[in-house]
Amino acid sequence: MIRHVCVAIAAVLLALAGICCTPASAADGEVVKLGFAAPLTGPQAHYGKEMQNGIVLALEEINAGRPVIGGRPVLFELIAEDDQADPKQGTLVAQKLIDAKIAGMLGHFNSGTSIPASRLYAQAGIPQIAMATAPAYTMQGFRTTFRAMTSDTQQGGVMGRFAVEKLGAKRIAIVDDRTAYGQGLADEFEKAARAAGAKIVVREFTTDKATDFNSILTRIKGAGVEAIFFGGADAQAAPMAKQMRQLALKAQFLGGEMVKSPTFIKLAGDAAEGAIASLAGLPLAKMPGGKDFAARYQARFKAPVEIYAPYAYDAAQAMVAAMKRANSTEPAKYLPELARTRIAGVTTARLAYDANGDLKDGAITIYKVDAGEWKPLETAGGSTGR
Repeated sequence: MIRHVCVAIAAVLLALAGICCTPASAADGEVVKLGFAAPLTGPQAHYGKEMQNGIVLALEEINAGRPVIGGRPVLFELIAEDDQADPKQGTLVAQKLIDAKIAGMLGHFNSGTSIPASRLYAQAGIPQIAMATAPAYTMQGFRTTFRAMTSDTQQGGVMGRFAVEKLGAKRIAIVDDRTAYGQGLADEFEKAARAAGAKIVVREFTTDKATDFNSILTRIKGAGVEAIFFGGADAQAAPMAKQMRQLALKAQFLGGEMVKSPTFIKLAGDAAEGAIASLAGLPLAKMPGGKDFAARYQARFKAPVEIYAPYAYDAAQAMVAAMKRANSTEPAKYLPELARTRIAGVTTARLAYDANGDLKDGAITIYKVDAGEWKPLETAGGSTGR
């Protein structure tokens, strides 16, 4: 009796914490552990928590449907770890999850953690769907690596062409934070901008912990550029935008999806106005399941969708759907089905992977801060019909 009371209390506490880590007894059938890792503390915690929420919502809905796989009822349990957006911590967390006998991995969030951790999951034969967008993640030749979002090869290319062809920028400065994500995105932006006819006048770098960019921006100002592209997160993009305004630097500020967040606008204040950033995927309102997902997410977490939750939700659904098609939760048995995924998701009507594990149907939307809100300017690629 005491044990059952303790389990019930634990379930309530975990539900209140928003963590899908459902206690279960043998009577509930097979408990299938899925791993999750992302920054859950520090300046990037809001990214990781939203990704986690998307997975939690998916698994709660799946469990509510009382799934049966291999002739047995199954209950999905999420084992969540904080990798602190640190590559070394990421590999430690990966090994911990492997030792916990997870059947699949949903994460990591950052490219810098996903890439080194992916080797461990590959060696263990565990399928991994990461939010990572750096091209290198799926270029390693591992059969186990898949993406939740389009890669920076696509995103950087769209932004590079947009800067030149739509904004008319011919002299451009690039700054990146030297993370796998930031540098990879900046490299792809540079390739596309050069190909479109722009000159990269300045290429600078900083770190993902920096807050003072005055010396970099002073050098950029002296170079007379028309646009500055930043490869990095909102925690650095916001003070950079503020310092640009303080230095009366009139260049157009550009960034990737880690800049396209409510946090950037909150931190940058008035200096956020006019900033432009790309985001993999369609605007939430145009996603096939966006409206319904936003309502369910708001009801469950009492917060609006920001960036990553819909992609994390689709990743969890894709992994479980592969298990159902394979009629097995064993990684080796459902991995081929995951590679053959063809499902309708929240984010796209045709969720499918190519031979490398990259998404086939990846849209890129470009947004601009207008009157304190991110508003879509245009979308390249993607599909909205079911």
